Parts: sequence; C-alpha cells; structure tokens
Amino acid sequence: QVQLVESGGGLVQAGGSLRLSCAASGRTVSRITMAWFRRAPGKEREFVAGISWIGDSTASADSVKGRFTISRDNAENAVYLQMNSLKPEDTAVYYCAADKSQFVRVGDAAYDYWGQGTQVTVSS
Repeated sequence: QVQLVESGGGLVQAGGSLRLSCAASGRTVSRITMAWFRRAPGKEREFVAGISWIGDSTASADSVKGRFTISRDNAENAVYLQMNSLKPEDTAVYYCAADKSQFVRVGDAAYDYWGQGTQVTVSS
C-alpha cells in the first residue's frame, strides 16, 4: 500500500507559479512511477505529467509542456510539480498518483494509488 498526500495548492494570478508536493508513505516510492493528474470543473480527469522509477524518463501533456516540470526525490519519498506561467485554464484539483509499473503511462486506470487532491485556482 502507498499513501499519498498532496500539498502546495492555492490561489494565484495568471502568470504566477506554484509548486505542488506529494508525500508518499507505506511502500518505498523508489520503485514506482509517479504522476500528476488534474480534474477541472465539468471535465474528465486528465494526465498532467509523470516520472519513472529512477527519474530518467518523464512525460507531460502538451498543454503544460514548457511550463510545468515534474521531479522526484526518492530519499524524501516525494514528488513535485513546479508550475510556471499559470493560466486560468490550469484551474483544477490536482492529484498525485502512483503506478507499480516502471513506465510512465497516461491513462488514469493504470494508477494504483491516489491522493485526495489539492485545489489550484488561477485568476485572470
């Protein structure tokens, strides 16, 4: 079992930055792929970014490329999402997820563990 707890969400103006953190406990996160998803009001949950076991492979959605960066610190059992140049359309609840696969997968059905989510609101 893996427990995931997100933090770092909040209200920010367009063009601003936020850094989300995901603290993992239970099972060592060094052997699992981690990702961030988000769900905007009235929309389906969507993949944002993912990072493989040892951090040598990352993937991100086209909508956030060049603005968001995912990273991990296995010693701290944590994953981060640095979000820059935020836009109002980035407003959503952001979820941390863990997948026992060694590869980054974009479908949410592939992920075994989920956090409760943290709200990010970007004002125009």
